[in-house]
Amino acid sequence: MRVLLLGGTGEARELAGVLVTSGCEVVSSLAGRTTDARLPVGEVRSGGFGGAAGLARWLQTNPVDAVVDATHPFAATMTSHAVTAARQVGVPLLVLRRPGWSAEPGDAWHWVDSPAEAAGLLPSLGSRVFLTIGRQGLDAFATTGLWIVARCVDAPEPRPSWCTLILARGPYDVDGELSLLREHRIDVVVTKDSGGPATSAKLEAARRLRIPVVVIRRPPLPSGVDVVDSVAQAAKWLADNLTR
Repeated sequence: MRVLLLGGTGEARELAGVLVTSGCEVVSSLAGRTTDARLPVGEVRSGGFGGAAGLARWLQTNPVDAVVDATHPFAATMTSHAVTAARQVGVPLLVLRRPGWSAEPGDAWHWVDSPAEAAGLLPSLGSRVFLTIGRQGLDAFATTGLWIVARCVDAPEPRPSWCTLILARGPYDVDGELSLLREHRIDVVVTKDSGGPATSAKLEAARRLRIPVVVIRRPPLPSGVDVVDSVAQAAKWLADNLTR
């Protein structure tokens, strides 16, 4: 069995390991936007395909038995291209998405649909912002007039002058997040609903300090696609659908 695995997420790396161990041939495709990315086992390619049409051409010249989209929950464009290309070529496709986060007692969460909506809400919630949405979408916060510390894995280009930039890669722990929030006197946090444990410590820290959190909803998935939320379920789907 040969599988094209899209994404540099932790789930993608874990699934690559499971599949290679079971004897599958895996080609993992990374966007190439993150420096020093953690590489999965097996064959790795880096960079875009050139849209849905480019991915379809790649699939035609590099036949696979299935495509698994394990990209970041906010990589909506790549997911859309994968669905379109797989349908065009006639290759089975599965979307692997980790579960989103859920509010717990003591949380003061405010759900929004975009960075722009989050930026518009902030002045009513606080004045010292911890922004944890990655590089993309930062510009929406440039004119809020608030004090902002933004944490990213890699620095945006051009480097923003309107915020304090912290470059770090998870996983993070609660004690470290509590220290960061206290040190910078943060009174509101902004995050995407990325899900997973690697970056969830900030939510526990905000809960303990009674700090409101603005949460950006995930983009909807294309209709009619098979979706699972764990590596084990993805491996089972591949076994059930490709070994009949």
